[in-house]
Amino acid sequence: MPGSRSNAKPASSSLKPRHGLTASTISAIVKDKDDLAADDEMRRLSQKRRDVDTAARETEDLKRRAVARTPMTPEQVLQDRNYSLNIFERGEIMDFQKEGIFFTGTKTARKVIGSLAPTPQVSSDDKNSKAGNYGYDDERGDYNIVLGDHLAYRYEVVDVLGKGSFGQVVRCVDHKAGGIVAVKIIRNKKRFHQQALVEVGILSRLRDWDPEGTHATLSITSSFYFRSHLCIVTPCLSINLYELIRAHNFVGFSLPLIRRFGRQMLACLVLLQNKRIIHCDLKPENILLYEARKADIRVIDFGSSCKEEEKVYTYIQSRFYRSPEVILGSTYGLGIDMWSFGCILAELWTGYPIFPGENEQEQLACIMEIFGPPDRHLVERCTRKKLFFDSVGKPRVTVSSKGRRRRPSSKTLAQALKTEDEAFLDFVTRCLRWDPDRRMKPHEAVTHPFIT
Repeated sequence: MPGSRSNAKPASSSLKPRHGLTASTISAIVKDKDDLAADDEMRRLSQKRRDVDTAARETEDLKRRAVARTPMTPEQVLQDRNYSLNIFERGEIMDFQKEGIFFTGTKTARKVIGSLAPTPQVSSDDKNSKAGNYGYDDERGDYNIVLGDHLAYRYEVVDVLGKGSFGQVVRCVDHKAGGIVAVKIIRNKKRFHQQALVEVGILSRLRDWDPEGTHATLSITSSFYFRSHLCIVTPCLSINLYELIRAHNFVGFSLPLIRRFGRQMLACLVLLQNKRIIHCDLKPENILLYEARKADIRVIDFGSSCKEEEKVYTYIQSRFYRSPEVILGSTYGLGIDMWSFGCILAELWTGYPIFPGENEQEQLACIMEIFGPPDRHLVERCTRKKLFFDSVGKPRVTVSSKGRRRRPSSKTLAQALKTEDEAFLDFVTRCLRWDPDRRMKPHEAVTHPFIT
């Protein structure tokens, strides 16, 4: 059980913050005893769990064969490797005269036979659009991925890393530069394309702001268009924190390892706070290990991100990590990321989401079960309050699919997390305050005793 683990620290004797530690130094902390323990835990986990070790070995094997190639001209390819191209590609390849040709697909790749007829591109948001884009898109506007085929005559598609509403992410060998990259292929739909351009802009600025990667941000390598799809190239990382939790049989991790992860996430959040950027979708799936056997992480997926003064969407954040102000339809800001951050730390300890609501009504009930109802002045300014509270401000009764009713203030945070570690409980509590104005800020969190 999480509360009985031998590596849990005893209750802290003092919660006075330690001064002299700044955001710029938090990401470059010299390895202390906790850091060494975190690295050791990761090594032991990779040895114990075959899936984690396999991920590391696969990456190492790919890196060995990912060597830079000499480019060919389209004319050379048509003369010497014409057999590797389909009829569509024999015309398309001439558009890559400037870039050069580095890869045309493996012999076993079952290529899509691109149509020469001008079938309509799936670029509108019409749900009834037919598959088109010369046969390279499906009905959703997703690119038809073929393992072993190329992207832009440079990248070899190795496997699919993930798929979402935005499109797909594939792991590729970069035959021009050598090395392994991740390529995010955006759906061929106008609204997803527009949001992806915002993501490219944010990632490009993060690269300029954090050139050494000391703030645990994902750097963009490049972006390009291929067959009407915007593609975003980034370094290829390892498994995400949800996959790591699953590999650990949903038992959770030690506080030294959680602290190590937390420091790095805070380094990212401090940078975002300084630049007034809201991530909008922090969750374990969007935090990746830099390498499978080490405790270094990167925060990814800025596809929902926005500048604080340029908020576009009201339906944001994954449900388990959604802040109460977003659920209730109130004004939101940078504080929603700190809420998600607190939820992630709690989950890293227990192995399970702290607020596992089946829907938004139960999600709010899960929060109230531990922290009680919000103050009335917070509810009064919310546009969706009638969904969750009656006319006198009393929480509406919510029953889960299993018949469970969650009563406000019926459980303490210590009971939910099954720990008495004073510093950890205080840290999570400060991240999960109802009022975003009273919620702990990233620059405050880096000096908290749990982190320092």
